[in-house]
Amino acid sequence: MTKALSNPAIRIALAAVAGIVFGLVVGEWAENLKFVGDLFIRLIQMSIVPLVLSSVIVATGAMTGKGAGRLALRTFSWMIGFSVAAALLAWGLASLLRPGVGMVFEGELDPALAEPAPEPAGWQETVLGFVSTNVVEAMATGSMVPIIVFALLFGAALNAYVGRTGKRTVLDFFDELQQIVLTMIRFVMVVAPIGVFCLLADLAGRVGFAVVTSALAYLGTTLIGVVIILLAMVATVTAVTRLNPTRLPGKLAEQTVLAVTTTSSAVTFPTVLRSAVEKFGISRPVANFTLSIGMTMGSCGAVLNYTIVVLFLAQAGDVSLTPGQIVLGMALAVLLNMGTITVPGGFPVVAMFLATSVGLPTEAIGLLIAVDWFTGVLRTFLNVNGDTMVALLVAHAGDDIDRDVYAGRKAVTPETAVAADRAVADGDLEDAERRD
Repeated sequence: MTKALSNPAIRIALAAVAGIVFGLVVGEWAENLKFVGDLFIRLIQMSIVPLVLSSVIVATGAMTGKGAGRLALRTFSWMIGFSVAAALLAWGLASLLRPGVGMVFEGELDPALAEPAPEPAGWQETVLGFVSTNVVEAMATGSMVPIIVFALLFGAALNAYVGRTGKRTVLDFFDELQQIVLTMIRFVMVVAPIGVFCLLADLAGRVGFAVVTSALAYLGTTLIGVVIILLAMVATVTAVTRLNPTRLPGKLAEQTVLAVTTTSSAVTFPTVLRSAVEKFGISRPVANFTLSIGMTMGSCGAVLNYTIVVLFLAQAGDVSLTPGQIVLGMALAVLLNMGTITVPGGFPVVAMFLATSVGLPTEAIGLLIAVDWFTGVLRTFLNVNGDTMVALLVAHAGDDIDRDVYAGRKAVTPETAVAADRAVADGDLEDAERRD
């Protein structure tokens, strides 16, 4: 029992259940606890800007393109394509199933949302709004899109500077800043059970039993989306590569079990990399590049979940999103795949980032945090297996799949894999590039 309580997810889940029960029992009195939950939310909010800024700069500044060429183009094309498909599917499912409806509350909205809608701005004004004339002001006001644009440009310039001079002082500074902010978030998450208890007690006291049904609807919508996207990926791999799809479940089993039990793509990565070479027959150079990129940038499960979060918060707050806001929410969900928030348990930061960026109420975020372990399982399941699907598609384009290995007619051991790497280093790489 003590070991189980040491798990942060279990403590948050227990606090969520207790908070809902408490709120249902005491009713509106639970509103007296709201300030504690708001304090927890503010502790998360204050870390968003420095975390996003430093993470995007580090992710962009540390990128290397040596030896990538067409491999990089294929990798990013498939990853971005599947991410966009996941975002569109999430929008369709959330609009159809409406998981947040029924938990309508009168939250404190951005005053601009209560004003009559202005005339739609032209696309030129919209694009201009992506770039701030004063990035410090954008940070002060929490305007996330201009901050991301600045961080991307700064990271690209830093990447060029490091490549030209070899000096990594500034890059190392932002890397260390990112790690410090992530540590600060871990400190804040220690009190997450208390914050979640108070948030859900207040919410349940005002909304009632709809809190429970909304949580189940949110999880159900995410589950349906995960299943559909994975089936679409398998169908795409089968159509493009002509590999036997019935062999996939057995080959994916080991990494799937590890993914759903750890809810961490990083922890699962070594197993995914080994399976790609030894079970699927993907060449090690392709596996190394594609799966490394996929671990932080190929997160279809995260895109799907984050887009559902945007629409869930809007529905729960009875806010009508404009088409521009919906597109912005989906675009931000895709951009988050650049490795901006990779800390385990970082979902509260993601949810606050999305709510702040699109101008949504935050009261229902406590409910999403409470069930995040379950959505984390679904996200990681799709992220990990989706990366393998992308690797198969990229490897097929360069004729880098050993079909005998995939079919089980040939075994790959670590020794033979190392020997193959040495052969590539001795000159086979040039042949492979000509073949591309």
